[in-house]
Amino acid sequence: MHAMVLDAPGRALRLATLPRPQPGPGQVLLAVHACGVCRTDLHVVDGELPDPKLPVIPGHEIVGTVVERGPGVSEQQLGTRIGVPWLGGACGHCGYCTGGRENLCAEARFTGYQLDGGYAEYVLADARFCFALPDCYDNVEAAPLLCAGLIGYRAYRLAGEARTLGIYGFGAAAHLVAQVAIAQGRKVFAFTRHGDVAGQALALSLGARWVGDSEEAPPEAVDAALIFAPVGALVPAALAAVGRGGTVVCAGIHMSDVPSFPYRLLWGERCVRSVANLTRRDAQEFLALAASSPLAVHTRAYPLAAANTALADLRAGLIDGAAVLTIER
Repeated sequence: MHAMVLDAPGRALRLATLPRPQPGPGQVLLAVHACGVCRTDLHVVDGELPDPKLPVIPGHEIVGTVVERGPGVSEQQLGTRIGVPWLGGACGHCGYCTGGRENLCAEARFTGYQLDGGYAEYVLADARFCFALPDCYDNVEAAPLLCAGLIGYRAYRLAGEARTLGIYGFGAAAHLVAQVAIAQGRKVFAFTRHGDVAGQALALSLGARWVGDSEEAPPEAVDAALIFAPVGALVPAALAAVGRGGTVVCAGIHMSDVPSFPYRLLWGERCVRSVANLTRRDAQEFLALAASSPLAVHTRAYPLAAANTALADLRAGLIDGAAVLTIER
């Protein structure tokens, strides 16, 4: 099979010809149709996440068809289209796993990081951590649902009952969760990097009530803020934007250092919290929601061999919505 491989952090991916993997117990082999290009992939490639498996095939927003099943797999039928997310496995017996917080398991393994991912023609996955995908999305549209959608949904849930929501960094996750919030009757304010006219136009087209630069004050205090941009300086900015009792949710797996800020920004029972990974329950709930209320998924497609270009465009902030690799055979 062909695959894009990371040999060392900071280096470009190389196009390689590798043996087609064989599924072991509990695994399925998928023929990959599409794989989203996520900011977490950038963090892996740029060396901002510690101890990746090297060499590694990145990619964790995978849409594919089951072509082989390993021993013990009965729930994933041959020919079924399924999705593979970031969480590729967990121990299943620690307190986090048995308490419904498998996203915090110390033995969790992640697709495209510790497990080979979907920048390839074929990928192995644990059948227990794969999900059926709504038929109303084609392969390219379905790919961003598997991380941008899932992480966005988890961050959104942690915002609680917030009626007015500030979203910082209007990219792949934000443009999906904004649609969920607006459909549920919430007011969305979108904060973008300075001069991001396209991102602001996208936010307005999806129903945002106000758009502005990340350092601007919104027209009114928000009940909660979701930060999708990996910029630590946005934390005090978001705290200044939320009202008393408000929550700031940091949704990325990596963020630059948060600068010091005066206690008055936190006072008033404001809260800052992070999102770590996702659970299978998140996937089940969000994909059911996405099936019942179809989302407009804005994508830019690239061929597999152009993965380095897709990553560079994402790094430069040139993607409105989500970048997706397509695999042609």
